[in-house]
Amino acid sequence: VISRTAGMTDDGQTMPILTVDHDFTETYGLELLAGRDFSRDYSTDDTSAFLINESALRAVGWQRPEEAIGQEITRQFSDTRTVIGVVKDFHYTSLQNAIQPLVFQIRPDWFNYVSVNLRTDDVPATLAGLEGVWGQFSPDRPFDYFFLDEDFDRQYRAEVRVGVILALFTGLAIFIACLGLFALASYMTEQRTKEIGVRKVMGASVPSIVLLLSKEFARLVVVAAVVATPLAYLAMHRWLDDFAYRTDMAWWIFALAACAALGIACLTVSYRAVKAALTNPVEALRYE
Repeated sequence: VISRTAGMTDDGQTMPILTVDHDFTETYGLELLAGRDFSRDYSTDDTSAFLINESALRAVGWQRPEEAIGQEITRQFSDTRTVIGVVKDFHYTSLQNAIQPLVFQIRPDWFNYVSVNLRTDDVPATLAGLEGVWGQFSPDRPFDYFFLDEDFDRQYRAEVRVGVILALFTGLAIFIACLGLFALASYMTEQRTKEIGVRKVMGASVPSIVLLLSKEFARLVVVAAVVATPLAYLAMHRWLDDFAYRTDMAWWIFALAACAALGIACLTVSYRAVKAALTNPVEALRYE
């Protein structure tokens, strides 16, 4: 059973307060670093005990989890309670945010949710059983539930949607660019048909002619990559700034993208270049 509010210590350190019951840490599999968990064997835990996370430990100024055990924290305009345990930091908000100090306390009048670990063998039957139990204890309130994994999914659905949209538009942009390159390569080879014939008569090989026709496009792609790389870096850096936990942008990612663009451009142009290079030089010389 959990709820969330916010509190402030006497020295002005603001910390979220998570109101839980005795089974919270076990239900969510939290790791206890020092001290003990809330226990029904200690009747005073309901009114005079706190659990804190590692971030709260550091925020107050304690160095080791053991130092916090037995210390007192006073909530502003409220009660003073003793720290009985320290739990390992865990993400209780989106990964866009860094882990903040968190204090746990037992206070039933603040409970808003009931957390239940479900077996997935027969979810509908399990939910029906839970609804029956809920009706016994709270018949005046509707049985309203949600799955935590779906709640996590909603937190990152926007990023997934943006990723899909960017992938679609990137594919469309590459396709349109390839059409443009193919048309431009066709036009260039038509304009240089006589030159190609003369080169073949003079002994130029097919690879050398393909290289001649492709290098101009390759030069343009390289220039485009040089211009686009810093812009892409700035855009990605600003987007990643919204996440407290994010990947590093290594240089090889941009190098790989540039190489991929160059490879796609060369493959697009190579068809027309090879076709022009294999043309009979006699026909090429009679072109005009």
